[in-house]
Amino acid sequence: MDGIGGLSGWLGTVIGTPDPPGLGRFYQALLGGDLDQGDPAFVTLHRSGTRTYLAFQLEEEHVPPAWPTTPGDQQMQLHLDVGVRSVPDAVRAAEGLGATQASYQPQDDVRVMLDPAGHPFCLYRDAG
Repeated sequence: MDGIGGLSGWLGTVIGTPDPPGLGRFYQALLGGDLDQGDPAFVTLHRSGTRTYLAFQLEEEHVPPAWPTTPGDQQMQLHLDVGVRSVPDAVRAAEGLGATQASYQPQDDVRVMLDPAGHPFCLYRDAG
């Protein structure tokens, strides 16, 4: 299936935050890649050789999502899964960049982390 006509091949994910440049720098340090901060309200992170990107969009009224979700709280709309060689090493590195471990961890072999804006992301061992 080819999808809708006229696709350019690029695919991005946009994350809302009160500080797009700051969250962009966090994910650049976590994931690598090139950061475009030309517009401080919409910062993009791209890894060379790929046609995907993460973008960080200004949301002045940002409310961090609750994890785990409970009725009446801001719900998580998505989360990133990040494959790593060593989960404990990746957790320490992410914490050193400003992430925190979520208080609720549903799996022993995956760590749910919260980025500086409160968005959950998962670190898991990529055996591939």
